Amino acid sequence: MEHAEFNKDLLKFLNSSPTPWHAVATMKVQLDAAGFEELDEKDDWSLEPNQGYYAIRNGSSIVAFRTGTRDVSASGIRMVGAHTDSPCLKVKPNPEVRRKGFFQLGVEVYGGVLLNPWFDRDLSLAGRVTVLDEDGEVRDTLLDFRKPVAFIPSLAIHLDREANSNRTVNPQTDLPPVVMQVPESDTTSFADLLRQQIATESGMKVRKVLGYELSFYDASEASFIGLRDEFIASARLDNLLSCYIGLQSLLKTSGDEAALLVCNDHEEVGSMSAEGAQGPFLASVLERWCGAGKSRAIARSMMISADNAHGIHPNYMDKHDENHGPQLNEGPVIKVNHNQRYATNSRSAAVYRHISDELGLPHQTFVVRSDMGCGSTIGPLTAGNLGVTTLDIGVPQFGMHSIRELIGTEDGYTLFRVLTEFMQRDRVL
Repeated sequence: MEHAEFNKDLLKFLNSSPTPWHAVATMKVQLDAAGFEELDEKDDWSLEPNQGYYAIRNGSSIVAFRTGTRDVSASGIRMVGAHTDSPCLKVKPNPEVRRKGFFQLGVEVYGGVLLNPWFDRDLSLAGRVTVLDEDGEVRDTLLDFRKPVAFIPSLAIHLDREANSNRTVNPQTDLPPVVMQVPESDTTSFADLLRQQIATESGMKVRKVLGYELSFYDASEASFIGLRDEFIASARLDNLLSCYIGLQSLLKTSGDEAALLVCNDHEEVGSMSAEGAQGPFLASVLERWCGAGKSRAIARSMMISADNAHGIHPNYMDKHDENHGPQLNEGPVIKVNHNQRYATNSRSAAVYRHISDELGLPHQTFVVRSDMGCGSTIGPLTAGNLGVTTLDIGVPQFGMHSIRELIGTEDGYTLFRVLTEFMQRDRVL
């Protein structure tokens, strides 16, 4: 895959994946097209050598793998991990708010959202809805309005003269988006609106909406930015970018070596769920694949946890350690924290640096300032659960956890090239 094609397809992936469920559905389409076989966790598995498979849990997490041509207990597994979720505003179960003729929806803050950028944006709505259909069957369906349907208006500065110096955001009272105007006699429910949209999108007739998991998202599409198009701006770059890179790397590999991609949901809220990195999903897949040889396979394996890194901001350079300020378009960032907020050790970092150097590609290193706290990833969780040697790495970005984020056009492709080589090495440790 050439550089330009890689980035253009990245934009398509981001635009088609407004929620974790849509991201997994998009990945499933590409895996199916590449000849991978879907596995159902409820069924017995009979895995063949040199074949691709994938399993999906909750519709929002996925494990895809190639079995390779050798006994996995002798070859080990080249693993890449990422997460499908991003900080956002999720619709509450009983969301209807009517004020002065405006129909609004109550929202819950999901993850560590940077809230101010959500104001004055064209917002759309997407997610999973569970319904009772016309045949009396309980079914899940994906929904995406695909157009601006909501807006969170700022309070004019004339009504808050301290807005630029002392304004805070109250998530309960300040964030309910406006979705339409209605007369006082209106009795439209949110469920009514969902039934109408489902009928429009799929033609399905819905007796009753039984539940939903819906998120607002930035309706502006991903785009190239800069006088020389050297940047990409988009929602959900953290961490759909890594999901896309991992998927393309897995699809590109020869298939001779055992390789795996896991994309977990719920990283932004701690990963403690059935489909999160603290849950049993990955371990369950590995047990069914490796059988009695799982421990030997893990001892020969390595996980690269890919999750975006903080690029040094030209307006806030003092927020980085003076010797560890990653720059956009200067290479992926090896993330180090000796307090184990990142799982990188000298050996796992050396594996990545060696491959990258062999390919003549750049890499950088990030360590948080000693007077600041450090974030984390699925890396330490996976390392602790499986006992697998792990590296934390990521593409440098600006505006992490904002409604719209920024990366360079070079770094994702660089990471793709290294991960592709990593996934087809006959030995990694």
